[in-house]
Amino acid sequence: MKLRCLLIDDEPPALKVLARYITAIDGLEIAGQCKNAIEALDVLHQKAVDVIFLDIKMPYIIGTDFLKNLSHPPKVIFVTAYREYASDGFELDAVDYLVKPVSFERFFKAITKINRLMGRETDTISDNDAPKTPSFIYLKVDRDMKKIVVNDIDYIESWKDYVKVFLTGGKYFLAKQSISAMENLLSDHKFMRVHRSYLVSYDKISGYNAVSVQLSGHEIPIGRLYKQIVMERLQEQI
Repeated sequence: MKLRCLLIDDEPPALKVLARYITAIDGLEIAGQCKNAIEALDVLHQKAVDVIFLDIKMPYIIGTDFLKNLSHPPKVIFVTAYREYASDGFELDAVDYLVKPVSFERFFKAITKINRLMGRETDTISDNDAPKTPSFIYLKVDRDMKKIVVNDIDYIESWKDYVKVFLTGGKYFLAKQSISAMENLLSDHKFMRVHRSYLVSYDKISGYNAVSVQLSGHEIPIGRLYKQIVMERLQEQI
C-alpha cells in the first residue's frame, strides 16, 4: 500500500518540486496539496494521510503551531527555508527536517528514514526513474521570458523586487523574481543559499573562508544564519 502524502506550503514552486519527487517513487502518492494549515485541516478531516510534508513560515498558522494542535498527527517531515527552527521541529517528533532547496537525493533519504520507522521497504530508483533535471530555466526580463542555461549562472543577488543573475564571463541581467523563488526554481541543481541576498553555484566556488565564498573574482558574504550549513556542505565537498 502506498504512503499517502499531504503537502503544505504557501509557495507554489516548492509544492511543484515535492509533487515531482513523490510521483517518481512508486511507494508514495499525493493525498492533497495545500497553501496553508487551514486548507490542510479540511484534507485531514476528509482523507487518511500517512505523511505530512510541512513548511513552517506560512499564513494564518505557522507549521510548528499547526502540528502542536493536531491530536493524532501523521508522520511529519518539515520542508522549510528556515534552518533556525530545526530544534523545534525535532522536539515535535518530526521524522526529518529538510532545508530548501531540497535535492531529490536528500528527499529520498528522508523517505528511506520514514519507511524504516514504519517497517517498509523503499523502492529503488533507477537513473531512468529519477526526476530529470532541466538544463535551463525561463525568467522574466523586461517584457520577455528569457531562456537561461543553468550552467552559465555563477551566482544570484537579491535586488529589491528583482534578482541580478550573474553569468560566467561577467555579464548579468535583472529578472522580475524573488531570491527565494529562485532558490526553489534551482532546487534540482547544485546551488546554495549562503546569505539572505545571495544564491551561488557550488561548482563555481573557487575558495572560501569563515566569512565569504569566492567565485568569478568576487567575494560573496556568508550570512550568520547560513554559516553552519554552508560550512558543512562545503566541507562535504558537494
